[in-house]
Amino acid sequence: MANVGIFVGSSSGVTQAAAEQLEALFEEAELINMEEDYDDLEQFDAFDILLIGSSTWGQGDPQRDWVDPLYALENEAPDFSAKKVAFFGAGDQDTHGEEFISALGKMKDIFSRLGADTEYGYWPAEGYTYKYSRAEKDGRFCGLAIDDVNQAELTEERINRWAEQLKYEMGL
Repeated sequence: MANVGIFVGSSSGVTQAAAEQLEALFEEAELINMEEDYDDLEQFDAFDILLIGSSTWGQGDPQRDWVDPLYALENEAPDFSAKKVAFFGAGDQDTHGEEFISALGKMKDIFSRLGADTEYGYWPAEGYTYKYSRAEKDGRFCGLAIDDVNQAELTEERINRWAEQLKYEMGL
């Protein structure tokens, strides 16, 4: 079984709750909260599969606990070519629909530049209403979009379906 690391930055708790649900769905996965458990880039080395979680803030930016790690990733440029990476995160498509889950798109760009295989976990944009998302291309998001503000009743099922999709796509 591949080692799964779930790295999550969450301010309101929605993305953290999703990460905890994913941890329960992936056998022997390890959850790393970016505020409390993250130390340095070497923590990524222990895992073959990375599930990267972040809420979106401001102008489509990742959650604040990701700022320093993403800066370090871009500047130190570790080789992630052996890693499979998928993204998930929370947003509010009604109030902040101009950058709905755009943080996932920004993070995908960074991990892709580091050589990671980021073609896992794409999620249909159908069923969401938003103005723009850097995470969306050709009717699909580059990861799981969670909107616990407007569609809380769909969150648990979306996470369960996404986990099954990832297991299939990654051969787990």
